[in-house]
Amino acid sequence: MRDLAGGFRYLLAGQRWVFRHGRWLGFGLLPGLVAFVLYAGALVGLGYGADDLTAWATPFADGWSSPWLALFRGFLTTLVFGLGLFVAVITFTAVTLLIGQPFYESLSEQVDRSEGGEVPESGLPLWQELWVSARDSVKVLARVLLYGIVLFALGFVPVIGQTVIPLLGFCVSGYFLTQELTAVALQRRKMELPDRLALMRSRRLLVLGFGVPLVLAFLVPLVAVFLMPGAVAGATLMARDLLRTDEAPAAEATPAGFGPPPPAYS
Repeated sequence: MRDLAGGFRYLLAGQRWVFRHGRWLGFGLLPGLVAFVLYAGALVGLGYGADDLTAWATPFADGWSSPWLALFRGFLTTLVFGLGLFVAVITFTAVTLLIGQPFYESLSEQVDRSEGGEVPESGLPLWQELWVSARDSVKVLARVLLYGIVLFALGFVPVIGQTVIPLLGFCVSGYFLTQELTAVALQRRKMELPDRLALMRSRRLLVLGFGVPLVLAFLVPLVAVFLMPGAVAGATLMARDLLRTDEAPAAEATPAGFGPPPPAYS
C-alpha cells in the first residue's frame, strides 16, 4: 500500500512542478490538443459505428426474439466501445509524446536540472529520437493489444466479466501508461526497452499508484491534455528515484522540493 501511495505522490509532484513553471505547462498543451482532436473524432466514429459492427459480426443472432437480441448486441457494443476506449487511453500517451517529442524531452531535462545531479541528453538527431520512440511504442502497444484481446474475451464470462475484468483493464492501462511516460527520461539515459520494462516490474505497485489514477483522469474529456505535461514531469521524478534506489540508500531518494521521501521507500 505504501508503494501505491508513493506512486500517487509522484503524480501530484509532477503536476505541482509544471504549475510552478507555468511556461512549460503552456507549451505542453498544444501536442495534447492535437492528439485529443484526433482521438475524439475516432471515438465518436466508433460510437456511431459500433452497433453496425456488432450486427455485422453476429449474423447468427438476426432471428433471435426480443429482448435477447437487443441485450446481446447491446452488451457486445458496450464491449467494443470499451475496448476502443482502452486502446485509446494507452495509445493517446504514445501519440502525444511522439507529436510533442522535442518539447517533452526538453521538459524532462528541465525537471532533471531543477532537481540537481546529472542531466543526461540523448545526443541523437530529432529524426532518430522519433524513430526510437515510435519503435519502442509499437512494441509496448503490441503487448497492450495482446492483454486487451484477452481481457475482451474474458469480458464474456458472467460476473467477473463485468467486475474483475474492467478493474484488470485499468491496471494494465495504468502500468503501460507509466512505462510510456517514464520512457522520456529513461531513453535519455540510454536505457533500452527490456531494461525499462524490468525496472517497472521491480516496483509494480509504485507504477500502478502513478498510472491507474492517471488513466481514470484521462477518461474525462480534455483532462488528459492538461495533465500530460505534469505527468511527464512526475514520471521523470519517479524514474530518477527508481534508478537511484538501485545505487543509493532509500533515504537519499527524495525529490528535491517535494517534502519527505515517498512512503514507497522503506
